Amino acid sequence: MKTVQDLVAAAKGRIREIDHAELDAMRAKGAPLVDVREPGEFAQGRIPGAVNIPRGVLEFEVDGHPAVNCAKDPALSHRELPVILSCRSGARSALAAAALKDLGFAEPVSLAGGFMGWANAGQPVER
Repeated sequence: MKTVQDLVAAAKGRIREIDHAELDAMRAKGAPLVDVREPGEFAQGRIPGAVNIPRGVLEFEVDGHPAVNCAKDPALSHRELPVILSCRSGARSALAAAALKDLGFAEPVSLAGGFMGWANAGQPVER
């Protein structure tokens, strides 16, 4: 029987995690930052410029599934380009990056430490 920690560890073994400097460099090249936390978490504080697509609907937003009114999110519209994923601590974003990799995304990456690591390092936060 697996635990959620097992699932996260397996996901982290399949994807690449990035640090704050890499996040800034990738964003400077146009990579979108998708925050997969719930809307209430996102509203309390976020990395400036992040787009909120909750983990529960992420895969559905890739191809415009009926569960999301057949709408595609522009942040997920190019599978061949990098996409950065963030959450509270780096666990949900690792799972999200692994899911996007399974859906054919060339370079989904997860922010190590997530939003809390970002904020605790004194990086800018938008409210």
